[in-house]
Amino acid sequence: MRRAALTVLLLAAGLPPLPLTSSTITAQDAGKRRFSAGAAASNITPPLGEMIVGNWTPVPASHVHDELYARCLVLDNGGTRVAIVVADNVGIPQRVLDEAKRLAHERSGIAVEHILIASTHTHSATTARGSERDDRSEPLDHYQSFLAARIADGIRRAVNNLEPARVGWGSGSLPQQVFNRRWFMKPGPHLDNPFGGTDKVRMNPPVNSPDLLKPAGPTDPEIGFLSVYSNTGRPIALLANYSLHYVGGVPNGHVSADYFGAFARRMTRLLGADEHDSRAAPFVPMLSNGTSGDINNIDFRGGQKRLPDYARMELVANQVAAEVFRAMQGIEYHDSVPIGMVQRGLTLETRRPAPELVGWAREILARPEGAPEKHPRERIYAERTIRMAGMPTRIEIPLQALRIGDMALATIPFEAFVEIGLELKAKSPVPETFVMSIANGAYGYLPTAAHHELGGYETWLGTNGVEVDAASKILDTLLEMLAGLK
Repeated sequence: MRRAALTVLLLAAGLPPLPLTSSTITAQDAGKRRFSAGAAASNITPPLGEMIVGNWTPVPASHVHDELYARCLVLDNGGTRVAIVVADNVGIPQRVLDEAKRLAHERSGIAVEHILIASTHTHSATTARGSERDDRSEPLDHYQSFLAARIADGIRRAVNNLEPARVGWGSGSLPQQVFNRRWFMKPGPHLDNPFGGTDKVRMNPPVNSPDLLKPAGPTDPEIGFLSVYSNTGRPIALLANYSLHYVGGVPNGHVSADYFGAFARRMTRLLGADEHDSRAAPFVPMLSNGTSGDINNIDFRGGQKRLPDYARMELVANQVAAEVFRAMQGIEYHDSVPIGMVQRGLTLETRRPAPELVGWAREILARPEGAPEKHPRERIYAERTIRMAGMPTRIEIPLQALRIGDMALATIPFEAFVEIGLELKAKSPVPETFVMSIANGAYGYLPTAAHHELGGYETWLGTNGVEVDAASKILDTLLEMLAGLK
């Protein structure tokens, strides 16, 4: 069947046209090594009974609404091979990911520094933190070991699935589903913090409160994406990135990949990949978490209807998928692209509680259970203060920059504030750049120095654990790395 006739049939069936043929590949691609890609998804759902830690009080998993996955994509341009993994977890510690990378390198040969693994930050997944979150000397527990092995298996299977492919990139925009969750408010007890002080902003204030003044920051509506098709026109993988926290609406005790998993299901249907040829590898769509440390899906001015369990995440996922599908129709595909990837360690100072704060924490913890509290979170933050007092004075975090043609990925192992991503995109030397948060580690929140001045949950000691200037140091380092790739 001629290509034009096949395209007409695809459009009539509501499916996208085939990616561009070699005759439409740009002239600068001519003569370069050919591009190949492979993808696979590993089920990482743990047994029921394991603890879900997305809320203040952990609860054991009692039901699996939808399975959790580590979705893997391997790209090879004939000279460089890289792996990208997006895993359904609130935040996987670096030591677990280091083990996954070690295993993946042993079994697939991909260099450790060419493996990128990010968490989606679903709040309804079993924890991978282990019993001793800050102690790297402890052996991995059962789920951590299982998770590392399954990620490595997924990378190996993606290598097995490598085939000649074409790649394209682009972006869309969905502003109506992102809201800054930090608000300036009128003075009052709603600005009190657990340490006995007063903040200037509050995270997640009551919806439609008369005390609301204005959001404390912007949002980022962009959805960046990388689309990969086989040379025969079959979708291999799609990697998207949106700066939105989890959506929620999950019953207590349910395991779910949140809107990240719903996006994958919807994207599969939109591309007609739900009935794939059994002789070919299944399509692997993945949605990564952008810089959303201060962004969620709640309109604090009101106006959002209350929806049943899971309905809002499906709504958001469907809209994100629809926008990516729309933007995909106008992008150019290449069967030969340059690929470059660099990794660098950055040393940061950790925040140290002052002696008087340690004294406050010990006093709080010495009180009997059930004693009157000045703040509902003071005991939690007293415990975190004591833990921070025992932390090393410095930590080294991993940063990565990956370039594929005229698109780049930058990684940050924190829940980074949206301003960081916006500035990185604006200053990046690569035309299409997006940022993956909670990548290659999970070190808590990363506010800017300006937000530290405002206070609020994300800046509290124990929620944030690194120096005030960490965001600017990370930003400067990533821009240097991107410039080197250019």
